[in-house]
Amino acid sequence: MRVINTKYAAIVPSQILRHPSLMLNKRMVIPFLVAVLWFIPTLSEDIASVLADAFLQVSAFVAATLALYYGISHHFNSSKIQQWMQHRPYTEVIFAGIMGVLPGCGGAIIVITQYTQRKIGFGAVVAVLTSTMGDAAFLLISQKPVDAIIVLSISVSVGIVSGLVVNKINPNPNLLPEHTNLEKQAHPDTALLTPTIADIWLSRISIAFWCMLIIPATIIAFLLAMQYDVNALLALPDKSIETLGAISGFACLCLWAMSAKSDRYSELAKENENILPKHWIRKVAQDTQFVTSWVVVAFIVFELILHIFGEDVLNILHSLGSTSILFATVVGLLPGCGPQIMVTGLYIQGAIPLSAQLANAISNDGDALFPAIALAPKAAFLATVYSTIPAVIAGYAYYWIVERVI
Repeated sequence: MRVINTKYAAIVPSQILRHPSLMLNKRMVIPFLVAVLWFIPTLSEDIASVLADAFLQVSAFVAATLALYYGISHHFNSSKIQQWMQHRPYTEVIFAGIMGVLPGCGGAIIVITQYTQRKIGFGAVVAVLTSTMGDAAFLLISQKPVDAIIVLSISVSVGIVSGLVVNKINPNPNLLPEHTNLEKQAHPDTALLTPTIADIWLSRISIAFWCMLIIPATIIAFLLAMQYDVNALLALPDKSIETLGAISGFACLCLWAMSAKSDRYSELAKENENILPKHWIRKVAQDTQFVTSWVVVAFIVFELILHIFGEDVLNILHSLGSTSILFATVVGLLPGCGPQIMVTGLYIQGAIPLSAQLANAISNDGDALFPAIALAPKAAFLATVYSTIPAVIAGYAYYWIVERVI
């Protein structure tokens, strides 16, 4: 297979047959199961409601937040900041913590790359992986901004302190392997992958989908948040907006599923690798579809639990108390942002307390853990262990000091 070529004229139709998403695609299981549940009479209304809520109450806000964030980032030159960080080793931990707390995984991946190139120390890696919440931050910010401020401010503080402590007790661990082609090893699949016709058209459809819907969906989402009856305002039949929201949510789920590049676990748990020329609008579309898909999974799991066990299950979940902190911390050990978005979705639904959400935010490493595992597995493992300890401490401290008092 040829090296990446942005000249689409060189792409031949036979490449479609080699496209992994048309063969073994773990993502396609999710829309298939959602469709099956949607056709079950006793669950149909609940599934439609989940899809509508996910799109109208989450996706619209996430897309708007991502558009603002990536739009600004697109015109921001980070090379000078990276150079500044290289020449000031004593401030690199603080900078890494701030990069990690930025929504998404871009800042964390930049720090990991700098570490694998031996330009910063291991303490910065611990700081960035501890402070990062990954793509789950977008969901929390869009749905519970006040709680997001609490979680992110504690996360960045814990991350910086953890990095500084690690630099004191273990300043220069020899954790990097002796290999030279770091860039290719970081992305072994995409380094040689040529975009196919399917990739191009899925990208175009995703961009067109969100360019058409992001503004009206955001306006409708704000009106719904302010308790307006949008159907009545637009003189539409009852449930019209909800039906369109459910269809749009399922379309979003399908676009994410069909854009898979391989059959690996990472395809389920992380946002897309861009083998097409990068553009911030494409990034908004792909990341919103990824977040939406895992929000749908989280909401459906929650609805199925209620359907099977009844409303009393909420009391059972609340009765777990501090045990949910350990559960959220363990989920945070899983690579990728998908499971973490699911935990955040459960918090938004009221199934777990803020202390558990905080523990998950600190323990999870987001998508940055994938390149860390590929480039420096020893460092990735040790940094994950180091981020788990403060996650448990912070989660239980918040539980006993704040939640138990309240």
